[in-house]
Amino acid sequence: MNQTILNAAIVAHETNRAWCEAIGDFSQPKWDDAPDWQKDSAIKGVKFHMDNPDAGDDASHNNWMSQKISEGWVYGETKDPEANPPTHHCIVPFEQLPKDQQIKDALFRSVVHAIMIPNKKEQTNV
Repeated sequence: MNQTILNAAIVAHETNRAWCEAIGDFSQPKWDDAPDWQKDSAIKGVKFHMDNPDAGDDASHNNWMSQKISEGWVYGETKDPEANPPTHHCIVPFEQLPKDQQIKDALFRSVVHAIMIPNKKEQTNV
């Protein structure tokens, strides 16, 4: 895997974890402790923004939600990856997300753009 993509996924994950803690949600593990499904989700999110640099925060969420649904996740009042099927409270249209959850999408997208877009331009100038 491209090291820049991995680095962007780590920083985006840690930024979202920090945001969650700032709003009182201490459920997000550090990158090194995160399960593979969570790391894969962040990497896929980075790749999505690399392939779709003009995608907005809502597109970021819709991409994430589509991935989760394709992996068998369903809406549930709480995030429970151990449930059968696994549930997540954010499997709703972007407009129905609480503002603090919409901010997570904005942060993720901003971090990816801050890291990836300059690197992508450098790679095309070589």
